[in-house]
Order: sequence, then structure tokens, then C-alpha cells
Amino acid sequence: MRHTKGPLLTIDVGERTAYETDIDDVLESYIGGRGVATKLAHDRIPFDADPFGPENRAYLSTGPLQTSQMSFTGRMNMTGLSPLTEGILSSNAGGYLSRNFGATGYSAVEFVGQSDQLLAIHVTDEGVEFEEVPELEETVVSEVTGYMNDEHGLEAENLITIGPAGENLVRFASVMTYDTRAFGRGGLGAVLGSKNVKTVSFRGDSRREIDIPDVQAEIHRTAATADDRMKQQGTAGGTQIINDNFSLPTRYFSKTSFEHVEQINGDRVEEKKHKKGACSVCAFACKLPTRDEERGVETEGPEFETIFSFGSNCEVDDIVDIMKSNELCDELGMDTVSCGNAVAAYLASEDEFGNGELVHDLVEQIAYREGVGEDLADGIDRIHEDLGVENWSVKGLEFAAHDGRVCHGQGLSYAVSNRGADHLYGGLMTLEYSGELDPEGLEGKPEALVEHENRNALRDSGIFCAFSGSYVDDEQKEKLLDADIDDLLDVGARVVELERHFHNMRGRDRADDRVPYADQLDGFETALGEYYELRGWNDDGTIPEDAVPAGAD
Repeated sequence: MRHTKGPLLTIDVGERTAYETDIDDVLESYIGGRGVATKLAHDRIPFDADPFGPENRAYLSTGPLQTSQMSFTGRMNMTGLSPLTEGILSSNAGGYLSRNFGATGYSAVEFVGQSDQLLAIHVTDEGVEFEEVPELEETVVSEVTGYMNDEHGLEAENLITIGPAGENLVRFASVMTYDTRAFGRGGLGAVLGSKNVKTVSFRGDSRREIDIPDVQAEIHRTAATADDRMKQQGTAGGTQIINDNFSLPTRYFSKTSFEHVEQINGDRVEEKKHKKGACSVCAFACKLPTRDEERGVETEGPEFETIFSFGSNCEVDDIVDIMKSNELCDELGMDTVSCGNAVAAYLASEDEFGNGELVHDLVEQIAYREGVGEDLADGIDRIHEDLGVENWSVKGLEFAAHDGRVCHGQGLSYAVSNRGADHLYGGLMTLEYSGELDPEGLEGKPEALVEHENRNALRDSGIFCAFSGSYVDDEQKEKLLDADIDDLLDVGARVVELERHFHNMRGRDRADDRVPYADQLDGFETALGEYYELRGWNDDGTIPEDAVPAGAD
């Protein structure tokens, strides 16, 4: 099985020391990316750890395909104990970091401990340097990049950075790279904030050589020549059809379509696009650099999830207002999905839907924990009762746009996801949108969900982009990763099981596998039991001790 090469670099930010560990056995079993980081996190983070405590660890990891010149591979993985969900959570970001990270020669880097001073950390193939940067306290992401460029000649593509939200321990703070790309979901930016790490740079000339077969050229050509709307509108291109044929949650989930969708759909985003955008070596170029000169807004996006969270769910029908929300979240360092939903919850409590100016004020209040932002920064699960609104979250993570009240398999996917209400964890909505599965009902869907979760965990270990699904088939994956597809999917299954076991050890079980509308999904409990049975788990949603993947304590 083809896998990432190189040691694990452990950086103790409290002691300001760094050392290497040989993890070849983990790499051989879990490929790279999410798989390797999940195994390390499971075995090295105490089951009773405080997400904001020094014992929590944050992992950056890359996959073997990041040594290729193939489209859909300009990505990296980040994993840690989430302050939002209180469980192991992995997030994925694009941009140009992965090649610079790989050039240091490490397969993964872990951060542990807590610093008493705000730090910039510089990782190269020659060692690790710690720099105290009190002057960067509560600076926005682009200003940190400017400082690193002026002082060290570093570019945005060399850096991961947290904004003020991470420093202020906003539970859905993101880690930013390339200024506008985010390890977004789950609050890993707050984990770095708790460790007093403002930014980390990566550069070197010691990339580990991995022999990638020639099939990569075939995939790259297909990506370059494909006629795909994603190249013009990104995920925003699906806004209109999802609203018209499925569901676009609106007015804090109280409605399932937005009457002003034409004002915020993919066409409106494309009108604001001023150049092409891509990730490292990718010819697909689906990113969305957008600009509105009249109002002085320039950002990358919004993608579909941000159109939902700051648009329809807040009843904001001005695409530039949504662009501004997106820009603020990138600069301040926050997940647009969780932040937008938290804002929508507040608008619902105050009957202020459609107030774009208030939305922008709330985003800033959240990042600095000022005013009502002090409470909203903790996420909907922790503050919904005080607001007097329904708890639209799963395991503490706010919902993505793809509505399980309409696509029932996606509802089941949200319920069982170890990550919470994230659409990319299981992602059955893709089969329901395409008609491969009837959106109505749950019969037969647990089996499809198990396969999709395993496939997505494999994808995040490789690492492939989520948008590669139509361009990289199973035969090509077998060639790229040098293993039979069933063996590769078994890696994905073990990643899911490690996450679940860690959560079981923190007290989670079947009672946590819920969505707010479970009683509206006919056969939900039966499907839940079938899912556990297919996984070989106990009926209470826990993993039998003799089934925990080898190497766990």
C-alpha cells in the first residue's frame, strides 16, 4: 500500500522543544492524512483531555498524493480534540501549503503543551525555531501574512494562521492557510489559540520521494479539459437547483426554500468573480476570487455552504453582504457554516432576519467575544436555550445546508457522523440529489452510508479533493495507492472506528446519534440499528472492545 513517508515531528510549545519519532508502522497501516492523524490522536490524546488543555494535541498531516503533480491533490489534513464537539475531529484545507509542508520531510507534525507567550513557529528541514510575537496579538490573518513576509520572506502558501477568533477561543475558530483557505469545521483554530500559537511556517528542500504511477497524468488531463460548471461557479453553482428541487434551509431552518434565491445563486457569484483560482497543481481551478469595487469587498467565495449560512438562513438576499460575511470570517479566522448558523440563531431570537449590517456586527462581536458575541462564540448547542431557539446541531456541530428532512439518507448520515452535522463525512446527499437513491425513506441506506463514510475517510487519507469523485475511479485509486479497493476501504473503516471508540471512551453512545427531526424520519431507529450491525458495533452505538483497531490502549 502506497503511503506517506517521513517521521512525526512533535513540537512542545510550552517547553519550546521539538523531536522526531519513527511512525512507519502507522503510515503503512493508515496511508497518510486523516488516517494517520486519527490513529495518532486516538493513541496519544488522553480520553479525558480538555480541548483547551495542554494535553490536547493538534496534528497536521499530508498524504502520498501530495508528492504527485496530479489535480485534486492540493490539500492537507488537520486533526485534534474539538472544543466544539468534544470529540476527535478532522478538517481539510486546500491552497498551496501541502507541497511546502512536504518539503520539510515530515509526514505529520503534532503540537502539544501551552506557551506562556504568543508564538510564531518556523518548521524547516533543518529544525524548528520559536519566535515570540506579542505585536501580532489579535491581528487579522492577512496582517500576519504581511508581517511574516516583511520579517522572514514567507508567503501565504507557507503559513497556517489563526485570527482573533482563535486567540479568543471561539469554539468554531478555524485555522487559515493561503489567507482564504480554511481548516474550517470544529474549532481547531481555538486549539492552537489555547496553545498560544499564532502562526506556523513550513519550508524546506527535503521532500520524500514517492513513486506515483503514470495514471496521474490521465487524471490531470481530464481535470484540465472537463466542461464542468464547478470551474465557473464552484459549489455555488448548485444553489438554485437545490433550492428548487430539494431544500435550502431558510430563516434559521424554519423554511426549506428561499424566495430570493436568484439574488444569491451561482450566477450572482460568477458575476463577481474577477479571475480564476485553484489549489496547488490543480487544473480543475474551481475557486472563486470575487470582488465588488463599489463596496470595497474582495474575498474568495462565497461557496454554497456560506451562501446558505449567511444568506438564506439569515434571510439576507444581497450577494455582496454574503461576500462581506465571508471576508470577515476569513480575516478573523472562523468557520462560515457554524458562525453563520450562530448568527441566524440570534436573528431568530430577536426577529432581525435580513439585517445584513447587524450580521456583520455580530461576526466581529463573536470573534472578539464582545457583547452577545461572548455567548454566540460557544456555538448553538451551548446557547440555544438562552436564545429560546431550537438546537440545530449534532454532537455540538452546526448543520450544513443539505437538509435531512428532505434527503432522509443525509439525515441519517448527520446523526451517526462522528464529526457531527457535517455534509462531507458521509455525504449520502450526493446519491439522493442524483437520483441514485430515492431521497424519501431510509430503506437500504445504512449500507450505502457505511460505504460512503469509508470512502470519504480513504479520500481524506490519500489525500484526494472531495471534488475528485467524478474524475478518479476505483481502478485508478488502486493504481495510485497500490492496493485493492477493498483493502483501501478497510483503512477508511478503521479510521471511522477509531473516532467512534475515542468518543465512546468520552461517554458517547446511541443517545448522541440524533438529529432534531429524527421523529420525522420513518424507520429511523431501525436504520440506526442496521447501521451499527453493518459496522459490527453494539446496539448502543459502542464498539466492542475486541473490535477496536489494533494498537489502541
